[in-house]
Amino acid sequence: MTKNDTLPTGTHIDPAVLDAVERAMVRIRRRQSRGSLARPTVQGMPQPVELPTLSVIDAVDAGGGEHGGDVTVGVVADRLAIDPSRASRIVADAVKSGYVRRVASQEDGRRSCLELTAAGREAVEAAHRTRQHFYAEVLGDWDPEEQAELARLLGKFVDSLDKARRS
Repeated sequence: MTKNDTLPTGTHIDPAVLDAVERAMVRIRRRQSRGSLARPTVQGMPQPVELPTLSVIDAVDAGGGEHGGDVTVGVVADRLAIDPSRASRIVADAVKSGYVRRVASQEDGRRSCLELTAAGREAVEAAHRTRQHFYAEVLGDWDPEEQAELARLLGKFVDSLDKARRS
């Protein structure tokens, strides 16, 4: 049995391409789990922020999604690809830390929604600045065409990940 024997029916991808993508994604995941990609973001904050709290802040900052609507704990769980009970715990920590607040839904007053506080907005702005500075350093010696191509392909890849997760 070859590696390609496990591919979905009708999928024809060069095994070398699959190996290269898999290796790169594993390296990215390792860097994230070691905090080497996330650590600069946290250091750029006006005050210390735990990584799970930063994930909640980013998820709330993204808004209600492609169909609009409220940001709820369920939306956060979906965006972070975690179970609802874990999402509930880290949302509670983000609320307790003062970065996120619970508000009544404008669509359904019985439902609790999430929004950023002023401190949450400051944190997300600092995170954006710090991450973009980091990526600018990493991509600084790339040709502008390569930078644009990475942005395009990475966006396309993440869109495909989202589609695969929903199916």
